[in-house]
Amino acid sequence: MIRVAAKGRLTLLTLDRPDKANALTDTMLSDLIAAVADAAGQHALILTGAGRVFSAGADLDAARAGLATSPLWEELSSTIARFDGLTIAALNGTCAGGACGMMLACDLRIAVPSAKVFYPVMKLGYLPQPSDPPRLTRLAGPSVARRILMAGDKLTADEALRVGLFDALAEDPVARARLWASDALFADHSHVAGIKRMIPGP
Repeated sequence: MIRVAAKGRLTLLTLDRPDKANALTDTMLSDLIAAVADAAGQHALILTGAGRVFSAGADLDAARAGLATSPLWEELSSTIARFDGLTIAALNGTCAGGACGMMLACDLRIAVPSAKVFYPVMKLGYLPQPSDPPRLTRLAGPSVARRILMAGDKLTADEALRVGLFDALAEDPVARARLWASDALFADHSHVAGIKRMIPGP
């Protein structure tokens, strides 16, 4: 349910469970962690989804069985954050719940204009993964972090762009992500990694 397409110095990872809104299972999380780790040395990594939703977060049955509090979420976002190339979340639709962690861990975020972002941990009775609130706060500010995590607010793509959570909107976010990755693909890997280290991470 995770498609990996590596071409040249770029790896494209696609969540491929569109009939379930790309809801994530423990197997999918483990596969994502392995795929990001396997892409080490690549100059750029793009994350996207199949269908009209990037990800609805945790699969409901898996969440009830314990996935909602699994350390796999934090391991995934940490693995993405440690990736020493350019990472871009190309959101083909709404990003919800725990799936926000991988989006927040990326260097850049591009979304379709119809996308929404929400993270209903307060209503569901779970704590967010430890690194998600500080990353969200650094990107969009404490007020927006409280709106999303405590008030259950759903941000539209326009709102997310305005507060700095999204970097751009595009009808074809993968195409825009490829364009943004082009300089990194032509550079030496040490140069890509060196510049990334000079910029405080999300």
